[in-house]
Amino acid sequence: MRVCIVGSGGREHALALALAKSADVVVTPGNPGMAGTSREGFTISVTDAAAEELDAGLVVIGPEQPLVDGLADRLRAAGRLVLGPGADGARLEGSKAFMKQVLAEAKVPTARFGVFDDAVEARAFLGELPGPWVVKTDGLAAGKGVLVTDSMAEAEADVESKLSGAAFGEAGRTVVVEEGLAGTECSLLALCDGRNVVPLPPARDFKRLADGDEGPNTGGMGAYSPVPAVGDRLVDQVLDQAVEPLVAALRRRGIDYRGVLYAGLMLTADGPRVLEYNVRFGDPEAQVVLPRVDDDLTGVLAEAAAGRLRTDPRPSTVASVCVVLASKGYPTSPRTGEVIDGVEKAGEVPGVDVLHAGTALDGRGHLVTAGGRVLGVRAVAADLDTARRRAYEATACIDWPGMTWRRDIAEAAVLEAGMGVSSASGGAP
Repeated sequence: MRVCIVGSGGREHALALALAKSADVVVTPGNPGMAGTSREGFTISVTDAAAEELDAGLVVIGPEQPLVDGLADRLRAAGRLVLGPGADGARLEGSKAFMKQVLAEAKVPTARFGVFDDAVEARAFLGELPGPWVVKTDGLAAGKGVLVTDSMAEAEADVESKLSGAAFGEAGRTVVVEEGLAGTECSLLALCDGRNVVPLPPARDFKRLADGDEGPNTGGMGAYSPVPAVGDRLVDQVLDQAVEPLVAALRRRGIDYRGVLYAGLMLTADGPRVLEYNVRFGDPEAQVVLPRVDDDLTGVLAEAAAGRLRTDPRPSTVASVCVVLASKGYPTSPRTGEVIDGVEKAGEVPGVDVLHAGTALDGRGHLVTAGGRVLGVRAVAADLDTARRRAYEATACIDWPGMTWRRDIAEAAVLEAGMGVSSASGGAP
């Protein structure tokens, strides 16, 4: 089978490598790190042609924007097999207000919230909450439209900035205000064929820019899988309480959701709570989850796209860690055009893939930075400790002026694993 992947980032690079184990892959528009590579006899190519113009047995749509814009609908109308929801289902990510309303309808455990387009009403609701406070842009904001703060003054100022359009334009003129939840975060990605859901291995990502979860929110600075404290029992609980009720609520609305449901969770003392739903593979979660799927990923995704999901993907016993390398100034004003050194040397570390996210070739053929998150250094090994050490060994090979990365990705998880916290069964209640 030939598979077309839509997108150009690290998630799409990870998808290309995973799917190229069993299919020829073409990525549009792709990036320089993907072009001309191959895996196990299958090839990965890059094209500027639109997905509608390409001959492929399966189309996998990576980013959220084309899903919100209805690309999956147009492709399905042309008779194509597509993994990705239509525009109606993509509203789960395109509008946080819609998502919270569906969660409430489905009785999915989530934070107390309110939806506002008036600053006075939003400030009044903030005053009803004990803090910390969460203010979210309703529309798409590339993972950067969320403020979590212990300062009422900062929350009120953020409401004003978003509702005025100063922060995120039209995407921010409605805000969702939530109570802050205490606990640890976890990501669970599940495949859905419109009725049935099957989980992929859990992951944990790192949203804040700097070590110790300091600095601004980003699109994600790294991830790892497995999560030692998240076992089968907790995964089953999330499916029962959060994923399957959501799919049923979508069906009641006439939405045939075929694609990935990505639940961002807070594991609280009272059980898991859904922070948000995304409608595609997470980035950088996909980078660490996909290598841990033992089954033929192409076949599993095709089953979901066709509405006949029969395979429950088996998680492998390997561990995966991804460290994101970002440009100076990310996430607000990343500096681009810097020449990148050491990528080939990094790729020589055992078990390491260097996944391109924001790269380009300059006029002299040099690899340069072309975005905020530039590369993802992913290592796969027999255990988290080895995967982490190899990811950072490879990271040390790469350099460009102003390169930024976190040094604590999976650090606590390695300690948890060393203390014997199970990642297969049991784990958190």
